[in-house]
Amino acid sequence: MSVAQFDIDDDALERAMALSRVRTKKEAVNLALRFYAEQQERAARISRHFERARDWGAVEDAERFHSAENSR
Repeated sequence: MSVAQFDIDDDALERAMALSRVRTKKEAVNLALRFYAEQQERAARISRHFERARDWGAVEDAERFHSAENSR
């Protein structure tokens, strides 16, 4: 664990603490950092899956299916 001192948006911190129901600023900041990292990791995984699907031709198949369904 590292120690840091910096300015934080008080309104955003209060909102985050209220929504997450954490008791300390430290908990709120750590929760926000973990949440951000998890969101970015999830987005990267989705992107990799999308690229694989494009390589397999699945994206084009899905687009053709969607177009056919909409034209009915």
